Amino acid sequence: MKMMTTDITEFFSKGCGRCKKFDTPLCKLNNWKDELFLLREIILKCSLSETMKWGMPCYQFEGKNILMIAPFKDNCVISFFKGSLLKKHTNILSKAGENSEQARVIRFTKLTEVTQIEKEIISLINEAIEIEKKGIKIKPKEITDSDFPAEFLKELEASNLLKTAFNNLTPGKQRAYLIYFNSAKQSTTRVARIKKQLDKILSGKGLIE
Repeated sequence: MKMMTTDITEFFSKGCGRCKKFDTPLCKLNNWKDELFLLREIILKCSLSETMKWGMPCYQFEGKNILMIAPFKDNCVISFFKGSLLKKHTNILSKAGENSEQARVIRFTKLTEVTQIEKEIISLINEAIEIEKKGIKIKPKEITDSDFPAEFLKELEASNLLKTAFNNLTPGKQRAYLIYFNSAKQSTTRVARIKKQLDKILSGKGLIE
């Protein structure tokens, strides 16, 4: 099975390696290469170091994650890890997802959209760097009982081992599981998702590990 790529050159030529479309004409990367190349060029003007995380290009300041770029089916994005703290140009930022608390993204569907706001992108990157220099952290939202679907509570009540394993996960990993479980509209789907993830929880792993 192909592992997620850890090489930036391979990413831009073949894709992230996270699915079977890697190194095929169907890979989402092929739809957004020009936009992502330009975003990369803009980002590297801002003295950030480049690495790969989760199969995607990630840009850091003194080892701290600042932003990523990524292709999706209908658009490509530049994603700021602490985007909720950004105060400038908020009109071009949006939540990374419905349940996203911290990350903010700018979505692009054509190359001209990148060139038109290059100055704003650089301004946001510089602001994000300043936030990291100051060591500002985002306090995660506290997980409450209402965040747990009934189907998962039933599993936790039936197994002290599972309850302990889940409690030992980081808040971020806990939240990822709960969002995933809750996003299923049907109870049967929630149950199926929960059953499928039990071994990973018991092993102390996160949802995407």
